Amino acid sequence: MMRILIVEDEEHLARLVAEVLGREGYAAETAFDGRTALARALVEDFDLLVLDWMLPDLDGVQVVRRLRAADVGVPVLMLTARSQLEDRVEGLDAGADDYLAKPFAFPELLARVRALARRPPERIERGTVLAAGDVVLDPGRHEVRRAGERIDLTAKEFALLATLMQRPGQVFTRSVLMDTVWGGTTGAQTNAVDLYVHYLRKKLDREGEPSRVRTVHGAGYTFDSRPETFDPGPEA
Repeated sequence: MMRILIVEDEEHLARLVAEVLGREGYAAETAFDGRTALARALVEDFDLLVLDWMLPDLDGVQVVRRLRAADVGVPVLMLTARSQLEDRVEGLDAGADDYLAKPFAFPELLARVRALARRPPERIERGTVLAAGDVVLDPGRHEVRRAGERIDLTAKEFALLATLMQRPGQVFTRSVLMDTVWGGTTGAQTNAVDLYVHYLRKKLDREGEPSRVRTVHGAGYTFDSRPETFDPGPEA
């Protein structure tokens, strides 16, 4: 039976959604704030999160970003009353799999749940070794190698590289990287991402070769296993 966590601070709506999903044969459970949802999703095996954007403690986008940073690939259907294109893009870029605007009709909600249920799983299991080109990152051993040669990274450099390597070719904005690597802490300087990309490049790259970490002007950074296809660009 498919297990679904509904995260919605309007408790009446959350229970109503759970009832509707329950009638369709899903095992639906509820949480009413972002911090509780994050804690449960990190340690429990859910097949889907139906996640509201506006939540107490942590909002839905923060929850998704932190789950993805922790290698939790559970599919996420984001619910929100925010209908601007920029908002939808932000939610999807954070790692949500689908988006449903409020108010919604239950038949559409059920159709989207069925569609996500049909997708093959893409989650990265905790501890899975990441490899892109000749770079290999082992979270269990906290170890990075390039062409078999070990590269010593600090905790923040390691977290930054792990985030980028989870989805080679995907562009991560500075705000997403700040949230996943620094946990959204307000004490971190706004140029921390650029500074740590510089540190990472110094350790990972080889003289005379293009960087593994590409700057996408006006957007952020991406990791590519084929660095010969581009110039890394300026670091800031």
